Amino acid sequence: MSDFTLQTDTSLLAIAVRLGLACVLGFLIGFEREIKDRPAGLRTHMLTALAAAAFAIIAIEFIALYGSSGDDGTQLDPIRVVEAVTAGVAFLAAGTIIQARGKVQGLTTGAGMWLAGAIGLACGAGFLTVALVAAGFALLILVPMKLMEKNVFREDEPGLKVGDGKDEHKKD
Repeated sequence: MSDFTLQTDTSLLAIAVRLGLACVLGFLIGFEREIKDRPAGLRTHMLTALAAAAFAIIAIEFIALYGSSGDDGTQLDPIRVVEAVTAGVAFLAAGTIIQARGKVQGLTTGAGMWLAGAIGLACGAGFLTVALVAAGFALLILVPMKLMEKNVFREDEPGLKVGDGKDEHKKD
């Protein structure tokens, strides 16, 4: 096992900060979902952000390890990691969306998980400012907008009304 090593190009402190911040920001978004008793809460959002951050760090380490040795024609594309994480998180998020009796529920939870993945990628890649600003905007969207929906739009029931069949498709 001569190829096995614990050494990384990124310092242990940087890895710990990036992964830790992804967990904290995932917690903040998940906390809002948890207090609203949504299917994906604290653990789901935290794990989503942590996994995305870990994938980003792995991509950075691959580039550091294999990217500079262009002798064998190997080319690394870090965007593929972003695409893979986006697709994987979108799959998980889609699982939280439920349609029944003309109502769609779970869209905000799914979007929150997708964002947690993006925040995790940002943390893992070292773009901590992007992660912090994105999480801040997420909390600004989730908390005040829910209050506005309840007070201004008088949301009586949870979920987005797709349509009740009244007057929507009347033929002239």
